[in-house]
Amino acid sequence: MTHAHITAWVVALLLFFVTVSLQRGNSPKARMMQMILRLFYLIIIGTGALLLHSIASIPPLYIVKVLVGVWVIGAMEMILVRASKGKSTNMFWLQFVIAFIIVVYLGLKLPLGFYLS
Repeated sequence: MTHAHITAWVVALLLFFVTVSLQRGNSPKARMMQMILRLFYLIIIGTGALLLHSIASIPPLYIVKVLVGVWVIGAMEMILVRASKGKSTNMFWLQFVIAFIIVVYLGLKLPLGFYLS
């Protein structure tokens, strides 16, 4: 299940950056890409919930990782929504970068993650 979760968020990140670039180019396909990205948000949350369910006793850092992961998804969505309305997205880009660094760090640090040698 870990591989499905990682694959889902890697694909979501790629879709996110493609959607951002389509929005900047005023492409009509940006809306469709955003809907596909939202489907991947659900896949990420579902596979993450299944991973969390597979743990016998849930350490507090996993709860923090879940919350920061939802923060990443929220920041991604706010960037796309505000950009489509022509509003400033600087604060949400900053939040996205900070939350993404935290969630990747926790993902690598916790026992279900991968170990970089």
